Amino acid sequence: MADSLNCDLTSLSPLQLFERVTEQGEKVRALKAGKAPKDEIDAAVRMLLSLKLSYKTTTGQDYQAGLPPRDLVLINNGTTKEEDEDFVDPWTVQTSNAKGVDYDKLIVRFGSSKIDTDLINRIERAIGQKPHRFLRRGIFFSHRDMDQILDAYENKKSFYLYTGRGPSSQAMHVGHLIPFIFTKWLQEVFDVPLVIQLTDDEKYLWKDLTTEKAYEYARENAKDIIACGFDVNKTFIFSDLDYLGTSTGFYKNIVKVQKHVTFNQVKGIFGFTDSDCIGKISFPAIQAAPSFSSSFPQIFNGKENIRCLIPCAIDQDPYFRMTRDVAPRIGQPKPALLHSVFFPALQGAQTKMSASDPNSSIFLTDTPKQIKTKINKHAFSGGRDTIEEHRKYGGNCDVDVSFMYLTFFLEDDDRLEQLKQAYTSGELLTGELKKVLIETLQPLIAAHQERRKQVTDEVVKQFMTPRKLAFEF
Repeated sequence: MADSLNCDLTSLSPLQLFERVTEQGEKVRALKAGKAPKDEIDAAVRMLLSLKLSYKTTTGQDYQAGLPPRDLVLINNGTTKEEDEDFVDPWTVQTSNAKGVDYDKLIVRFGSSKIDTDLINRIERAIGQKPHRFLRRGIFFSHRDMDQILDAYENKKSFYLYTGRGPSSQAMHVGHLIPFIFTKWLQEVFDVPLVIQLTDDEKYLWKDLTTEKAYEYARENAKDIIACGFDVNKTFIFSDLDYLGTSTGFYKNIVKVQKHVTFNQVKGIFGFTDSDCIGKISFPAIQAAPSFSSSFPQIFNGKENIRCLIPCAIDQDPYFRMTRDVAPRIGQPKPALLHSVFFPALQGAQTKMSASDPNSSIFLTDTPKQIKTKINKHAFSGGRDTIEEHRKYGGNCDVDVSFMYLTFFLEDDDRLEQLKQAYTSGELLTGELKKVLIETLQPLIAAHQERRKQVTDEVVKQFMTPRKLAFEF
């Protein structure tokens, strides 16, 4: 039995080992709290000690609750320059690979689970319809406990959705739409409540903004989010600067999280230094709190056991690894997550989109002419240097930004595959592929702009007013 356990443990990554130790520690605490038989507690403790020993043997570090292994935290991402150049944290995404971040490695590094065909098929059976293109194409590629959310749904148990936006500028770009497009689909197919956090407090702490400007950006960004088509009767959008002062449930959960996470732990997880302001150090607890239904007593009637599902880009995962570690210790269910890939800048997956660089992406305020000019002039091409070479050798869809964008926004799977085959074979030229993207994005952005015009300040107020939603709890 011991040999079998040791064999199983050797196949685990350091982060998976870390999570096994954490889970076993929770089990021991639960057995002791429930006054389980002594031999059962002793067996669980022996298992815990064995796991801790394996963890130390593998990592060379003593296990510390809430503090992942140092070679895997986001400061250096657990890699060496020789291995790869990927760097991922909640504020920075860098890679040296023209194809973008190696997501298979990221899954191993973060200790999450791949969204495989079996899970996609199970989602399809549960909702009775074709999965969203983001699932079909691996844009949402990783998860934590989605199987448990499906268990709850199949057993007629409620859950809710939580996602967010850091309002760092007035204008959002098409990449910012990805979590909201997918969240809207999830809300519709599962028919569940949704809370959307606008972290204007975070942007005030990290950027050169006044609180007034950060809140103004939050309200402007809310208009773009509402324009995605969310139902006001099922969706609550809130600004941290606004809501925190009105909700005792929200603040109580923040304080509980703060009590159970040390300064040493947040330094390890987020790379904070002694010179960072205390606002940054305490902020992760604010992003954690919406994971618990008791933060929204007006929606969930004070119930604390409603499961939460969080669709987000994988760079936000450190916040929720911390949250999942704390949750059992404050008597709350762990949130489940669905992780998306990163949306590439026009200049290629190696560069980062920036609100200060209008040519780094397609913004939701761009005119049809601006969209056409940006794509033609700035979209990184996977084509060859000359038409003759392209016809002979074909293009590379793995690095071509126009094709990447079409993967996000072109609904027709067959059409996307035809374009891939034609471009790869050399039949389709780069300019022709860019034309397809232009013709896809122009009407999409124009329709969004029309919907946004209908979002008045009064509509924003309705979405952002704490209230009961169209669900009974």
